[in-house]
Formats: sequence, structure tokens, C-alpha cells
Amino acid sequence: MKSKIIFFFLIFISASCSSDYSPKPKGYFHIELPEPVYSELSDYQYFTFSVSNQAYIEDMKTEPVGMKAKNGMGFNLNYSNLNAKIYCSYFRINKQDFPVFMEESKNMIYDREIKAKVVKEIEYSSQEQKVYGFIYEIQGDAISPLQFVISDSVSSFFRGALYFDTHHNRDSVAPVLKYIYEDIKIMMESFRWKQ
Repeated sequence: MKSKIIFFFLIFISASCSSDYSPKPKGYFHIELPEPVYSELSDYQYFTFSVSNQAYIEDMKTEPVGMKAKNGMGFNLNYSNLNAKIYCSYFRINKQDFPVFMEESKNMIYDREIKAKVVKEIEYSSQEQKVYGFIYEIQGDAISPLQFVISDSVSSFFRGALYFDTHHNRDSVAPVLKYIYEDIKIMMESFRWKQ
């Protein structure tokens, strides 16, 4: 009788010890995203907009690189706690230069983003404030997953591009991307020209 109990006990133990182990997928760190507080950024001569308290202004430059213009200036919105920056450029333009600037901006998005799977264009327009623009959401492991342009189509052109300070996987930065996307939407909705 004892041998039967031991026999069933050994069968029970061997059946319960399954070697059906599979490794868990790689996880990402939890990112704490603070509630933003917005204030007006009015330090610049030609425009004003609302900016999050999670970003600070850095790198005042006289001439942004890349665009074919003379009357330009640039700065960065640095989200240091999120390892991200929005590189911003502003240009005074002539009405006939507007198509050239739009074309060059699109080329910077479509030609340079080799890893882009899809580029989603989201149009923004405020007739009352004469603020027109696009947000370009670049799918895939793009170097710059969000870019945007804002213009009055006559004399001003503003461009921004989000970059992360580290190598990233789109899944790993998804919460930060969504967070900064909301900041960009608020920036565009609050954008005003000082003319």
C-alpha cells in the first residue's frame, strides 16, 4: 500500500513540475509624467504661445541651420526630465517664399526619415488668429517622431521637431510621445503673431 502511495505521489509531483517555461518579454521602466502647468512665452518679437513648465528654453541662435532664409532665429524647448527636446526655428519670409519653406519642411520629414513607415499629417487652422499649420506624426522608429509647422502664409514661418536624447524604441517612448504631443497641440492652439 505504501509503495502505491509513493508511486502516485511521484507521478503527481512529476506532473506538477512542468518545464513549459517561456521567457517574459522585455519590459520598460515606468515613466512618471507630471501634470503640466502652462504659461505664456512672450519673450520673442514675432510670436507668443503657451509652454509647459516641464520644458525650459535653451540655445538661443541667430540663424537656424537647414532652411534657406536670412531672417531666422532658433531655440530649443528642453524636456530634460524626459530626455527630449523640441528644436524650434522661426523665419521672417515673403509671401512668395512660403511654398519653398513648406516644400523644404516636407523634404526634411519625408526624405530624412528612412525608418518611417507612415507619415500622418494633421492639419490645424485658426482663421481668426491667422495661424495655419500641420503636425506630422511619423510612425516607426523614426529619428524625430513628431514635427510641426506653423505659418500665417505671408510673413512668418515656425517649425519644430521633437528629438530624444537617447536611442529609443517607439514602444519605450510612447507615453512621453503622447505627453509631448499634447504640449505641441496646446502650443499650436495658443500660438499668436505679434504683428
